[in-house]
Amino acid sequence: MEATPLVWALTVVFIVALLAFDFFFHVRKSHLPTIGESAKWTAIYVSIAVAFGVFVWGSMGGTAGVEFFAGYITELSLSVDNLFVFLIIMSSFRVPREHQQKVLMFGIVVSLVFRTAFILVGVTLINSFSAVFYLFGLFLLLTAGNMLRPEKDEDDEETEEANNIVIRLAKKLMHTSSHYDGDRWFTVENGRRALTPMALVMVAIGGTDVMFALDSIPAIFGLTQNPYLVFTAVAFSLLGLRQLYFLIDGLLDRLVYLKYGLAIILGFIGVKLILHALHNNTLFFINGGEHVPVQDISTELSLLVIVATLAVVIVFSLFSAKGKALTTIKNVRRHAKQYLDTDFEEDQTVREQNYRNLLAEERVLMALPPKGRDLIHDEQELLDLLDDAHDTHDRYVAAYPEYFPHGDPLSERPLDTGTYRSAPPENEA
Repeated sequence: MEATPLVWALTVVFIVALLAFDFFFHVRKSHLPTIGESAKWTAIYVSIAVAFGVFVWGSMGGTAGVEFFAGYITELSLSVDNLFVFLIIMSSFRVPREHQQKVLMFGIVVSLVFRTAFILVGVTLINSFSAVFYLFGLFLLLTAGNMLRPEKDEDDEETEEANNIVIRLAKKLMHTSSHYDGDRWFTVENGRRALTPMALVMVAIGGTDVMFALDSIPAIFGLTQNPYLVFTAVAFSLLGLRQLYFLIDGLLDRLVYLKYGLAIILGFIGVKLILHALHNNTLFFINGGEHVPVQDISTELSLLVIVATLAVVIVFSLFSAKGKALTTIKNVRRHAKQYLDTDFEEDQTVREQNYRNLLAEERVLMALPPKGRDLIHDEQELLDLLDDAHDTHDRYVAAYPEYFPHGDPLSERPLDTGTYRSAPPENEA
């Protein structure tokens, strides 16, 4: 069953209204959302999506309802994976936390625009060239394979995201500033109008949204070819993504196996697309242009595979000792960098809070089981960073003893870096 023009119009108006409400009531005035606020609004947006799915189920039939939920869950999972890239970009540009909401809001709107454009292109291709399912399927299989490649070094990845071709072009064509001016896109520096880092990070986010759309749209078309369901599944997966970012910010690094789950899902959908293409084959060089008698994979089975895969990888990630260790190591690195980066954070009170957070994360790291602590041996650069942070704090205490009449309450060093300067014992290596 296809949606009528009136249903299309009402749906678009509803989605635009939600985006406008989110901007004017939550994003327009810069602030750092609390965990409670983020949890409440994440639950609200997920509930809206579920209610819409129920509406689709009741008005368009059970098959359409299953297709919507399968598409929504898949797109939401891919969007969560995209948050890793957003996190890297904002970290590399050192976006102040209170301004990150606007960056995310901009990314969501741009992503929705690009994905809508790709949906229109995809529908046109499907209607005029059914063999496009072969291309979509092969593309998803290649994407799944790329997800299984070894991870790049975090600093290399940040450098690459911060210096992509769009950013390099923007810097070449326009005068840019290295300092933020609130959340403004433009500022005046030395009498000249200049782009601020806020404008550049918006450009970086927008550029990566194009790549996100290339992965996202073939995946959703593998689950449903109904343009209305494709559009709404994509739109509702993006709504609430900003709140979800702040809600699971501390858990993003814990999802260490998410990329493997997404690789399985994309690979599965890729196979489903190729089987569908074979079942409706018209290419003369395959089976003489006749349909190939293969079994199509039902949408119900697809939904079951998607949900089961995500459940397994999330449970394994959250309860994985390695996941917890890697998350703690990344948190230690982040707090140490924030403490040392005086250009980014000049407020000494905030820097000292970062130092307290650093000590707390070090204590968590040292409380890990031996296998978790053994990962520190591979983090020699982190050990140098820790020594630098602790030495900087010690110099500050020595320079301003009047601030510490009762001694330094933060003098402890939970992690003895010297212990991990050498290779681990052979029986633990």
